[in-house]
Formats: sequence, C-alpha cells, structure tokens
Amino acid sequence: MKLKQGSFLWYLYLDKLYCLLSVRNVKALVEYFHLLDVHHKKTLNGQYFHVLFYHFLHHVTDLTRNQITVVFNMLDWNAVGEIGFDQFYMLVCILLAQENHLEEQFIFRHSRPVFELLDLDGELKIGPDHLHMYNFLFNIKKQQLRDLYYNFDITGDRLLNYKEFKLFTIFSMDKYQESQKAEKEKKKEKAVLKKKLSQVNESQRESLLGIQPFESISNYNC
Repeated sequence: MKLKQGSFLWYLYLDKLYCLLSVRNVKALVEYFHLLDVHHKKTLNGQYFHVLFYHFLHHVTDLTRNQITVVFNMLDWNAVGEIGFDQFYMLVCILLAQENHLEEQFIFRHSRPVFELLDLDGELKIGPDHLHMYNFLFNIKKQQLRDLYYNFDITGDRLLNYKEFKLFTIFSMDKYQESQKAEKEKKKEKAVLKKKLSQVNESQRESLLGIQPFESISNYNC
C-alpha cells in the first residue's frame, strides 16, 4: 500500500515513537472529517457513504476496490453502516505507519485497538485468516505469520487471545529494534569506509599530478 503523493494524508506527520499525530495534525484531520460528514452527525454514514469512503481511499492510496471494502468492514465491525472519528483517526494512523515503515512500532504501541479491529467475530480471539485478510495494512510477512502461531499460540487452539498477541508484538518490536540497530551500524561502517577511500583517492590523485607534501618541498629547498 502506498499513499499518493500530493494527497491530504501525504502532508500529515506521524510521530515515530508513539505512532500518533500531533495536535495540529489532529485538528486538520478533524476539519477534513467534517468535510466528509455531509449529514453533520459526527459520523460518516448515509446512503452514499460507501461511495464516499471508496473515493476517499482511492484518492489518497493505491488500494484496490476489494481492499477498500475489507477496510470498511473492519472499521464498521458491528455493521451499523457508519464510522466515527476515532475509527477514522485509527485508519489514518495505520496508513501513515505503513507509509513510513513503522508497522511493528504501530502494532506494539496500539496492540489493544489493533487486536480489537482484527477480532472480527467479537470472540476476543484472532485466527490466521484474520491476519491474512488485513496483511495489506499491517504488512506481516508469511514467515512472521507462521512463527506467530507456532511460537505464541500457547493454548494450541490455532487462535490468539490478547495476551498471546501482545507477546507477539513485544517480540516483533525487539526484532525490529535489532534490525534498526544493525542497519545503523552498517551505515556507519559504510561512511567510515567511504571516508577512507576518499582519502586514499586524494593521495593517489596528488601522486599522479606530481604534487609533493609541503615538508618534502621545504627539505629540498634547504
């Protein structure tokens, strides 16, 4: 999933630590929500709401029609045909987290709301089908999904309760931080190597041009 450059969401900033919007960005999002709320009922509803919701996500993302329908059903889990600002805000944060490659951070910070969204049947448990269905939003890799139910399904019923899901988010966050640390170290090593190469190249250039160090010239003149 990608946000379309130049769309409204493109200009919103998601805090990388807590995966939340700033107060200023929330105010802007509230105004945007009011523009979509054509019935002024503080919810997105009505006969043409599905069409409005589709065009909104089609305008700001590259999601397909089927994916947009899945997102709508996820947010409108009780099938009342409307979405409030809290759900809208959650959706925007999910989209921004994926755009900024912060899926693990987002799931870890907001494990309870994410679990409730994935709990389609309201049974306080989620199965692999649920995670697979919304994989385009949370970007959970196939290997992660296999590891999730192999390592964290403590009860062995092929379903995760919230405690098991929370353990998974902690494990994923640890792995994410390790990979970030390794990436920083790799970049640091590359920068040091680049600096050394640049110094070697400069020395070789001076040698080819016949430029002698200042000390050598001084000794020669003496």
